[in-house]
Amino acid sequence: MGEKDLFKQSLNNFINDFASGDAIRHLADKGYTVAQIVGMLDYPTPESHVAEVVWKHYIDTGKVSLNEPANTSFVEKITYERRQGAYERMGMKQVVTRVPVPNRKYVVVDYGKRMYKDKQEFLQSLSVLDKDDRDYILGLPWSLQSVYHELDERMERIRRGIR
Repeated sequence: MGEKDLFKQSLNNFINDFASGDAIRHLADKGYTVAQIVGMLDYPTPESHVAEVVWKHYIDTGKVSLNEPANTSFVEKITYERRQGAYERMGMKQVVTRVPVPNRKYVVVDYGKRMYKDKQEFLQSLSVLDKDDRDYILGLPWSLQSVYHELDERMERIRRGIR
């Protein structure tokens, strides 16, 4: 990828995040799937971008962890604030805050690995789930390694449905 293409991609990602990033994160917190979020946005945002924003948000908030979660009661939340700098130029500043979270239980999931290994078999195993739970799994960009997902109500339903 050339320098020009990299710049265009970075600019496109910034524009999409500025236009719809907060809305995507808010709707993800409300429990909507990637497909549902795409349908609710006013600004045309590619589904792949929405999936990346949701995945990163889940990692930032501790809903998903790539490593075994430590028994901490805080997660780091990353936000961006508009700031007026020198010569009255507007800019964005990253703000990291520690947010307390209740004790969470996690479950190890390997959906990315299973999908990569045998997609047809994996899709067949998802057929027992309702549409929203199936869309939840298929909408996220699961990594090829096993990850830890918060054992919430949705994940409990999914675990009961598929093995």
